[in-house]
Parts: sequence; C-alpha cells; structure tokens
Amino acid sequence: MQLIGLTGLNASGKGTAADYLKSCGFAYYSLSDIVRDYATEKGLDHSRENLIRCGNELREKFGPGVLAAKAIEKLKKDGRDKAVIDSIRNTFEIAELKKTPGFFLIGIDAPVEVRFERAKKRGRVGFETNLKDFIEIEQRENSADPNKQQLFECLKFAQARIQNSGSIEELKEKIKPYLIS
Repeated sequence: MQLIGLTGLNASGKGTAADYLKSCGFAYYSLSDIVRDYATEKGLDHSRENLIRCGNELREKFGPGVLAAKAIEKLKKDGRDKAVIDSIRNTFEIAELKKTPGFFLIGIDAPVEVRFERAKKRGRVGFETNLKDFIEIEQRENSADPNKQQLFECLKFAQARIQNSGSIEELKEKIKPYLIS
C-alpha cells in the first residue's frame, strides 16, 4: 500500500496536492471531512471556528489520534492500495497513521504572504482582513495541547517538505518523486 499524508499551514497547497494525487489514482480521505460530518450531526454550520471546535472536541472525547483512526478505518473498509490523507493537523494523527505500512508524510509550505493571497482569492479568509491578522490567527490556532491543532509541529514530522510558492505544475513536479509506480 502507498499512503501519502499531507500536512501544512493554511493555504499552502495541500488541497491542490491532494487533487493531483487523486488524478494519479489515489483514493482521497480528509480528516476535515470527518470533522465536517461531526459538525453536521451536531447541527452546526461549517465555519472555520465551528470546525476547529468540533475537531478539538472529538480529540478530547476519543483521543488525539481519533481522526486518523477513523480515516484508516474507512481506508481499510474500502480496500484501496493507494490513498492520500489530507488535513493532518495534529502530531497524534501522524503517530496513528505511521502504524499503517507504506505511510509517507509530505509537508507543504509556502511563504505567509503567498498563503494569505491564496486564502483571499479562494474566499477562505475569515476574520483576517490583512496579513498581520492572518499571521496572528494562524499562530493562535496552533497549540501545544495534544487535543488541538499543531500545524507547525506537524511540519517537523514530514518525511519530505515541499516549498510551494510557484505554479500548480511546479507543485506536481515536486510531488512526482514520491509516487510509487
């Protein structure tokens, strides 16, 4: 099995990388989708604040690796031999995923100015009206608490780190060396 995990800061290009891997025949699993499903069950909208709160709540109730465990459960049920898991935001999720043979973690990053512009273009900027706000909120959303988001820490565990400040084609070229034929 080849299981590629994607981690990175907000608007770094994880979704674009996942789309490319899907086009290469990888099944797609998102830890954020698990959180969205939980928020829906609770009757909450999918605002960034609600999703963060729900993800933290799931980790507190069921352990910090719960989202990864649920994704692995789905993956095994589906019986796929190539998959990408997106939205890894906690080091315990990485530890859970490492239990699966063939797991490889890619960290995707880009300069904060590039990420902020991408977030604005995609309409993903919430309360951040300027670069300073974007940076402050991103830092506030990162935590040392094992039941919360730890994006900066997750990047440290990446087996490969891709700097994504160029085009989509350049990102694809940087991912290709990690694909097993």
